[in-house]
Amino acid sequence: MNGAFVISLDFELNWGTFDAVALGDYSENILGARQVVPRLLELFTTYGMHVTWATVGFLFFESKAELLRHLPTRLPNYVHPEYSSYEWLKQVGEDEQTDPYHFGKSLVDQIMKTPHQTIGTHTFSHLSCLEEGVTLEAFKSDIEAAKRVAASHNITIQSIVYPRNQSSEAFHQAAGMLGIEVYRGNEQHRIYHPDARGDESLFRRAVRLLDTYINLTGHHTSTWNAIQQSHPYNVPSSRFLRPYFPSLRMVEFLKLRRIKQGMTQAAKRGELYHLWWHPHNFGKNIEQNVDMLEAILKHYKVLEKEYGWMSLSMEEVAEHCHQQTQVSQQGHG
Repeated sequence: MNGAFVISLDFELNWGTFDAVALGDYSENILGARQVVPRLLELFTTYGMHVTWATVGFLFFESKAELLRHLPTRLPNYVHPEYSSYEWLKQVGEDEQTDPYHFGKSLVDQIMKTPHQTIGTHTFSHLSCLEEGVTLEAFKSDIEAAKRVAASHNITIQSIVYPRNQSSEAFHQAAGMLGIEVYRGNEQHRIYHPDARGDESLFRRAVRLLDTYINLTGHHTSTWNAIQQSHPYNVPSSRFLRPYFPSLRMVEFLKLRRIKQGMTQAAKRGELYHLWWHPHNFGKNIEQNVDMLEAILKHYKVLEKEYGWMSLSMEEVAEHCHQQTQVSQQGHG
């Protein structure tokens, strides 16, 4: 089977940043994301890209009142309440018009109307699974709430991207019991191992930054066979697409070259390359970020023509794996 280029986006607006950076310091990025989403959809349509938008459930609602009526039956009991989106919810405005930082129904509608775009879950509340006080029961309740609000918009949730990439086998199995078919795992290297926030070292973060520009850990491509070994299927990250920083403009070509080299390796070998980022990452320096992405998509089209490399959403990867498993079982029947 030919390989595939997989793109997943963590669509969260301020729900993904409220506990990490002051809104006043990051407001340009969050508001910029509202311009970025239609730009991305236009690019994906132009280049025929199949993309998974892992969306925080809170973004589906048109008003705070509606959101409050649909909370999970069991809320997480964070040891550090500053990590809780439910605590932050007290400060949120009444609707998307008055609070564009925390509501995204109009953007979700645009995604749904665009061909080959699939909506997965980034949990209902941007739940950080490995933080103290977050239980499997709270996680299950959260995912059930995410599935309910998606179903009210005729969306069947099949994929999950874990907030802050915090997950474990127990959460994967719980997600599978709730109908999740596929998730985005972390790169297979110790510097990308999932940890709670207090366990993250500055050294690991520095090495990850360096790995963006210089190949320290490999290209992290995946084989179809490896993905089929577990269920839900793990389609691990290959690379986080870091945004353009003016201070690093002299080394931007290294970042782009690293990504293209990984894509090329995957296409030649019939493997998968999984690229991801958040729309708000592109919220500043929008033109430079869009140009960078378009260069990547142009390279994909070259590989598509030369090697038959496919563009697949996470959900389509799961479908291919399921079909291959069925064929294999029939062959042994």
